[in-house]
Amino acid sequence: MGDIDYGNLMHAAMRGLIRQVLEGVAQEGLPGEHHFFITFSTRAHGVELADWLVQRYPSEMTVVLQHWFDALDVDEDGFGVTLNFGDSPERLYIPYDAIRTFVDPSVEFGLRFESIGEDEDDEEDELDVELAEVEETPHVEAEIVSLDKFRK
Repeated sequence: MGDIDYGNLMHAAMRGLIRQVLEGVAQEGLPGEHHFFITFSTRAHGVELADWLVQRYPSEMTVVLQHWFDALDVDEDGFGVTLNFGDSPERLYIPYDAIRTFVDPSVEFGLRFESIGEDEDDEEDELDVELAEVEETPHVEAEIVSLDKFRK
């Protein structure tokens, strides 16, 4: 029996948390002041995005689920949503594995999934989950608490 892979277990748990939150929003809408800033890799496997958005955001993009979004569909691998870019509604599909940060500034909660490898071109980036303490500012700044300090 090998070692317990806490990094991957934490990764799966945090992706599951995002899925649960989004499933609740898909069914009930956003409660109170909750809203989400979701940053994701636009080149990750499974991302579906209009060509003009990929050209504008060639590596990563942040979307906001707050005032206007439509047809939020959540499945096992990711979520689809229609967002308004200017006056142009666009359908996106974002796999959970493409997510780099998930922040809800209304309650100062955030997650950041960090690449361990320094080679950004590696499609099979290992991800390191970090918890973020978020201050509510227009700029959404986060103090990141690394899980590395809890590892041997």
